[in-house]
Amino acid sequence: MEINIVLIESFEKWLKTLGYAESTVYLSVRYVSDFFFYLESLNITSLEQIQQATITSYHEYLQTRSYKKKPGALSQNYIAGNFNALKRFGRYLQVTGKGNLEITLQTPVNKDTAKTILTREEIRSLYKACENDYLGIRDRAILSIYYGCGLRRNEGISLDIKDVMLKEKLVFVKAGKGCRERYVPMTKAVREDLETYIYQAREYIQNFRREAKSEALFLSMQVNRLCGNQVLERVHKLTNAAGINKPVGLHTLRHSIATHLLQSGLTLEEVSQFLGHESLESTQIYTHLAHE
Repeated sequence: MEINIVLIESFEKWLKTLGYAESTVYLSVRYVSDFFFYLESLNITSLEQIQQATITSYHEYLQTRSYKKKPGALSQNYIAGNFNALKRFGRYLQVTGKGNLEITLQTPVNKDTAKTILTREEIRSLYKACENDYLGIRDRAILSIYYGCGLRRNEGISLDIKDVMLKEKLVFVKAGKGCRERYVPMTKAVREDLETYIYQAREYIQNFRREAKSEALFLSMQVNRLCGNQVLERVHKLTNAAGINKPVGLHTLRHSIATHLLQSGLTLEEVSQFLGHESLESTQIYTHLAHE
């Protein structure tokens, strides 16, 4: 049987090698495993048997399936996550020469699947919600990394102190998607926020445990590297304090800066380079958002 656990394990290793976030790796493996389970119910035992009709029927199946652990139908975001995982699996098969899986299903963009974009005024309100204590200074630095520099979740939490080049006004991203390194420019305001955090708030936090030296940029109160969920909790706290009634995550800040840059007149190529996209296709989604 060609579709088996060995293929899934190999896919998981491939995702980790390319530097995908732990949550993305976990969900991708889970969604692809669910897809294989569905194929078995159709007596499909090889990749060659998968047709476009199979992909379409799987999408229809997800539309009617309920959650396993709670009542209610699957959300459109959940279904979109499934198909994004299958597309990653298709790329894995193509790159490794293990087969071919074409995922061409086009789902309509609607309120449930569209990216959340914050307005400039909402971004300003997030900054205003930051307190003046050391945690508030760290919050401003977090906003400056994820909005001001447009970093992905894993890119931001993987930053070390040496990666912030204040003199050159650059941030070195060494843990980019697909293991692609890049330098991201910072504005004067971003530089000031990061400088204040590094030389004031971070030093203050470091003194909690002077013996625990850490190279991480963002430190917790235990002087450990902040994890993604901890950073996300701080952003949610700011969102509530700012009175923003939208689902806001770390990628929301990235989506927002990309849209704002296009609205400001930057070209698609410039924004694509800023975001670290491998191709312009990934950036094109922001063009219609910018017009809206």
